[in-house]
Amino acid sequence: MAELQKEVSVQLHEEDADDNINHFCFCARGSTAGEAKADHEDSNIQQRDEGKEKTEQAEDATNEDPKDKTGASNTSTSSTAAAEKHISIQAQLTDLENLTDLNETGKKLCPLCSEEKFKACYNHKLRRHLQNLHWKVSVEFEGHRMCICHLPCRQLKPSLNGDQCSSRLGAHYHCIVCSATIARRTDMISHLKRHVNKGETEASYTGGPDFSTETKGMSLAISAKQSCEILKESDTNVQVLPNYSTPQKSDSYFSRKMKTNRQLVFCALAVLSEERTPLECLDAFGATGIMGLQWAQHLCSAVKVTINDINETSVKMIRENCHLNHMRVQGENDDSEGEELDEEPLSTIEVTKMDANVLMHLRAFDFIHLDPYGTAVNYLDAAFRNVRNLGIVSVTSTDTSSLYSKTLNVTLRHYSCHIVRTEYYKELAARMVIATVARYCCARCNKGIKVLLAVALEHFVLVVVQVLRGPTQADELPKKIQQLIHCQWCEERVFLKEGSMVEENLYRQLPCDCHGSMPGKTAVELGPLWSGSLFNTGFLRRMLFEAVQHGMDEIQPLVKSLICESECTTLKQFSVPGLARNVRQECGVVIKTSEKEEDVSSDEQSLGTGKRKMQEGAGNVLKRQKSDVPVEHPAFYYSIHRHSIRGMNMPKLNKFLQYLTEAGFRVSRTHFDPTGVRTDATLAQFKSVLTKYSVPTYTAVQTGDHSHASDEVKLDMEFANP
Repeated sequence: MAELQKEVSVQLHEEDADDNINHFCFCARGSTAGEAKADHEDSNIQQRDEGKEKTEQAEDATNEDPKDKTGASNTSTSSTAAAEKHISIQAQLTDLENLTDLNETGKKLCPLCSEEKFKACYNHKLRRHLQNLHWKVSVEFEGHRMCICHLPCRQLKPSLNGDQCSSRLGAHYHCIVCSATIARRTDMISHLKRHVNKGETEASYTGGPDFSTETKGMSLAISAKQSCEILKESDTNVQVLPNYSTPQKSDSYFSRKMKTNRQLVFCALAVLSEERTPLECLDAFGATGIMGLQWAQHLCSAVKVTINDINETSVKMIRENCHLNHMRVQGENDDSEGEELDEEPLSTIEVTKMDANVLMHLRAFDFIHLDPYGTAVNYLDAAFRNVRNLGIVSVTSTDTSSLYSKTLNVTLRHYSCHIVRTEYYKELAARMVIATVARYCCARCNKGIKVLLAVALEHFVLVVVQVLRGPTQADELPKKIQQLIHCQWCEERVFLKEGSMVEENLYRQLPCDCHGSMPGKTAVELGPLWSGSLFNTGFLRRMLFEAVQHGMDEIQPLVKSLICESECTTLKQFSVPGLARNVRQECGVVIKTSEKEEDVSSDEQSLGTGKRKMQEGAGNVLKRQKSDVPVEHPAFYYSIHRHSIRGMNMPKLNKFLQYLTEAGFRVSRTHFDPTGVRTDATLAQFKSVLTKYSVPTYTAVQTGDHSHASDEVKLDMEFANP
């Protein structure tokens, strides 16, 4: 009883202090002393009456049950939370008008502006002012409007002269959730969106003094957990937060468009797991943990997965996703969640909360995957310094604006490379990333690399390399990092040849004649870029085998096209278990061969038991190995639509590839561009073949489309003579 009376007295004193402050502000706005005194006496009488009612309620509360006490405390906290809202936050315009004060002359003052900002006026003018200046530019949130406030609520920074900023700069908004003051309307909208993404709404706002920070965090966690969504990819379930596809608005980022990237990285890891087990794998930027969970679920005991993220929310989400997929988190007990798993855990995953650079410096791994938001150059030093010999590092770069020649200053800062926008900009981006990886690996870690895979699609650039220790391997890298000469007129390109002699004009190395026929500087020097191969055919074949084994049908066409591109051919025979034994793929079309060819090849491979036949067989194997060594594919590709001739109908792409093959050139399609042709022919030879087999437009209309044209003429005549 004594404690309740003490709380009531404290609340009365606080309300007296608030009324005194309101009384002081009212007097400062121009009210007379007599009116203020009368109002103050009326408020005191009203407070005494309310105090008596509260004491009576407190006495009645002592005779009530504890459950009723908890209900009363909840209502008191809700009232304090509602009282903490600023006067600029109202539900309707009439509520804002009711806050106006009368002047001694009968005029009204604006409740959200000082008297210097807006002088007292009559009712109709004040309504227009509130509607146009405050209500019109307000921010709406869950049935309430946060109007712009011009009162001196915000502490302004002093200017260089030591004076405060003007009142125009003092306009601001009051947040309904966290009571923060924000100057710009767009910033206020973004601020509210961040609250919504974290599950913080007006219902979860508990800023009153009766609520602790621990209670507030628990309520936010419960609201965020209720708004989570469960997604499934490759037999793996992941729990994601709202707005999971926008990395700037969500702590745990998940993109459906990166599924191809995740499957390619998984196949690369599966190939490495066949060579040695168990592998220590690291997903340095886990986010939701989807990639590490797929590794552990499909490869099981062959890998020891470590998922890392520096964000605490992401780490909690990764742990929950591990339990969701029946996997045990290392360092946790099975009964820590209060629930026992019905099934035994499929695998054990280590979840860490650490900076990626620190973790990679502390521990050694066999496989490291880097997929930060943006560029990965800040983590290359730590990744290559501690990776084991013959280990694999996969780098995913999503800063497509700098990679695809949209922000050249950022490209020069991150990759120390000068590029321009070209028709082969995606391959240029892949070679630029590999060159940066090679410089970090060679100069700082004294190691070499072997490029296994380089893919550049719309949303990312993926580079997979194998690390080779030793100075001998490192000495080979600088020889493959060269400058590129690019003609700005015809877009011919060639890597700059190394030589001891100084050339007077480097542009003469271009096979085109633009430097002689065109005035001025016709070419630019790009780079440094990687001039070696972008693919390893044997590794890609094993990736295709793993994709078939694990049922990843979506990336099989992509891997097949990469195999054809690595050997620069349009006709390829794939002997993969699970598929047909003799299958050819020509430009994406699967062709089955006869069984006679298979019998002949098997008869040739069968050798006798004699010593001479065994020696002949060994010699044939060596000759076949030497002859089967793949020749590096041509450096770049040409777009058939970019170099088409005006007024001419060019042939179909598959037909054009056949024409180039008949002319004696190596030809293949490329994944970088659906209309691109990778060939060792020069641009002049490419255009000559294209011109030879192109047909004028009017000829095509007269011959091939004659029936279609006659039908159009008949329709026109029918419309002319109805």
